Amino acid sequence: MALRNIVKDGDEVLTKKCRNVVKFDKKLHTLLDDMAETMHRANGVGLAAPQVGILRRVVVIDISPDQDEVLELVNPRIIAYSGEQEGNEGCLSFPGQWGIVKRPDYVKVRAQDRFGEEFEMEGTALLARAFCHEIDHLNGVVFKEVAERMLTPKEIEEMNAK
Repeated sequence: MALRNIVKDGDEVLTKKCRNVVKFDKKLHTLLDDMAETMHRANGVGLAAPQVGILRRVVVIDISPDQDEVLELVNPRIIAYSGEQEGNEGCLSFPGQWGIVKRPDYVKVRAQDRFGEEFEMEGTALLARAFCHEIDHLNGVVFKEVAERMLTPKEIEEMNAK
């Protein structure tokens, strides 16, 4: 495994729509492993392939307290959602920036695993938020575009003090 560079605000790769994965091979497995390591090292809960410069529909998510339950989603799509939650949201590609974002409170996704096997998964609260945030990345949408408003530096300071 290797750390990948996380693409930052201003890089046009973050605005592009990703292509489906069609080859479930060693190259994909390496990408998934590298993305998980990169996400964990950066203390994130999710990372999408365009955030490491790869325009493929690949996402890793880990909301577990010990960061030991990586979810790998290849070609994910949201097939059902309900409810609503509103909260602070940030992004590894936008360090130090936070916004107030409304997301569904329940999300069901259909995706493939690293071997191409299709599966469905449901999530609520933070997992539902992560599904939406990361799948948005695959469609060239970043959280700042869907935020109701961005937090001020003072609000971020207060949030970090908690």
